[in-house]
Amino acid sequence: MTDQQLIYALALQHVPRIGSTTAKKLISHCGTVEAIFKEKKSKLLKIAGIGAITIDGLYDKIHLEEAEQELKFIKENNIKAHYFTEDSYPERLKHCIDGPIVLFQSGHINIKQQPIISIVGTRKITTSGIAFCEKLVEELAQFNPIIVSGFAYGTDITAQKAAVKHNLQTIGCLAHGLNQVYPKVHKKYVADIEKHGGFYTDFWSTDPFDRNNFLKRNRIIAGLSEATIVIESAEKGGSLVTADIANSYNREVFAVPGRITDSQSVGCNNLIKFQKAHLLSTPMDVPYMLNWKLESDKKPAIQQQLFVELEPDEKIIYKFLKENNKEQLDVIALKCEMPTYKLAGILLNMELKGVVRPLPGKLFEVI
Repeated sequence: MTDQQLIYALALQHVPRIGSTTAKKLISHCGTVEAIFKEKKSKLLKIAGIGAITIDGLYDKIHLEEAEQELKFIKENNIKAHYFTEDSYPERLKHCIDGPIVLFQSGHINIKQQPIISIVGTRKITTSGIAFCEKLVEELAQFNPIIVSGFAYGTDITAQKAAVKHNLQTIGCLAHGLNQVYPKVHKKYVADIEKHGGFYTDFWSTDPFDRNNFLKRNRIIAGLSEATIVIESAEKGGSLVTADIANSYNREVFAVPGRITDSQSVGCNNLIKFQKAHLLSTPMDVPYMLNWKLESDKKPAIQQQLFVELEPDEKIIYKFLKENNKEQLDVIALKCEMPTYKLAGILLNMELKGVVRPLPGKLFEVI
């Protein structure tokens, strides 16, 4: 993406009342971000769900001017800006309709073919919660997962410090721009986290700090990961919002149970009770449910002869899964260019034919 294209993308991100979902709808209709700003208002109003109040801000030149200033900040501070259609943009976040159109990064994040999980929970984490969180990261380290959290007090920083300790990559998702650190006391952890990963945010350096930003930030925590783990939570809290978002993205959610008399276990117990999360009693529940495998456990693939007749769409899916080992439903839908509702039916037919099989973690693989 050129600097000029990025300026238009930033400007669109900056227009009030145009959120990520609406922005993507406009981009899809106009073809490019730049074309949106040059399109006639009358034509934009013909787009379903787009009203005059929504797009009025597009015609205020202040957004392009401020986008130029933000680009200057990005360049001067060695920040990476990932546009939502680029290969550098996190793959799972691409599947989230409300994922940001531009995601900012500091540090040395390198998302490869490795598991990514989010660990969240109360800021008032108990001693037993800390112990479980540290044990969880320690035992999962053999699978080399990326640990995502919110860099906040309590559970977040416990998980990220444990990741650094075990030389795992960790990503802190921030509720503010990359020009500041919150909480300030965590500034001492920034260098280590950027050395072992880094930070993501979709907030600008000029965005005012607001507590509502944390709720917006939580969609990135949930969207990056194949699973969200809630260590401890009171009856209400941001981690429960993150769990709900993860469920809405069709991702796995785990919750650590606690005594019914413990206030910091009420949220987790409720997630389990209302079947919004798997019960997590031991760290090894995670790789079992998500079907993680150690390199030493992976067996060489055996060439199989396919004796069944496949429909054209089934052949496309079979070829994709054969080349990619196993993959999640939403990824298959994206890569094979099929709507999810249609893909689910095709996979069921293939399963009945004995061609594919479902795995824990909403994965599918060729038999």
